Amino acid sequence: MKNILPRWFRVVVAALLLSLPVSAQAGVRVVTLAPHLAELVCAVDGCQSLVGVGRYSDYPEAVRALPQVGDAFAVHLETLLRLQPDVVLAWQDGMDASAVARAQQLGVNVVWIKTQTLDDIPRALMQIGELLGEGDAGARAAQAFGARLMALRARYQNRPPLRAFFQIDTAPAMSINRRSTIHEALTVCGADNVFADLPTVAAMVSLEAVIAAKPEVVISSQQDDARALNEYWQRLPMLAPSDARRRLTINGDWITRPTPRLLDGIAELCEKLEAVRALMLPQAGRI
Repeated sequence: MKNILPRWFRVVVAALLLSLPVSAQAGVRVVTLAPHLAELVCAVDGCQSLVGVGRYSDYPEAVRALPQVGDAFAVHLETLLRLQPDVVLAWQDGMDASAVARAQQLGVNVVWIKTQTLDDIPRALMQIGELLGEGDAGARAAQAFGARLMALRARYQNRPPLRAFFQIDTAPAMSINRRSTIHEALTVCGADNVFADLPTVAAMVSLEAVIAAKPEVVISSQQDDARALNEYWQRLPMLAPSDARRRLTINGDWITRPTPRLLDGIAELCEKLEAVRALMLPQAGRI
């Protein structure tokens, strides 16, 4: 009988530990496989748990010094295993499951995080917060995101629509369809995505397709080559964006990463679209 109690005690303790969020257990170690996932972890006060990140992770500043374990297409399995993570966060909408399949076969705990839509972001914040034992921080971050998004939607919902082309690169030019947070950002600001019906989330668009779409405004990120964009539009004098005032550049990290900073990108986008409206439709006024 003397040995029964310790055995039961060990079983109960083990069961309790397995039921806890991973950060409630000592020495939690988290690896993220995309830049925005590291940012989401830090947004719920989990930065101190990160031991490895995906390629191009650069925000907040603290993650720049962490080991990089790969990207959406390939994971450096040896590096990942050496870091001994308790949990690996993978990007459900933009990562091939086969990239982490081998890690899962070796017993690595992989959790998939969905961030395909604006409304997915607060859910992801809460999911990560609960997972890391930072449920309160996750709830606060989610609530703040939802409140600010609601305010932006209300502010711009009745603005005159603009035909917008979100342009990625020039050789070839690419754009995005309706299954992206960038498309939703345009919608929040009262703009219509002229390439909403592309067959894939991001796809090439020919010069002929751009001419047929007749965009009234073009948006690109600050990371794109400004000189190449200017040369591209000089070839299209028949379209409104040949006027440089109809070509907007915005912070690429803000507008392309599904994190709380995306709202900064939407606010910037909406303000710059208002300037185009003032140019095209002075009677519409500014808000």
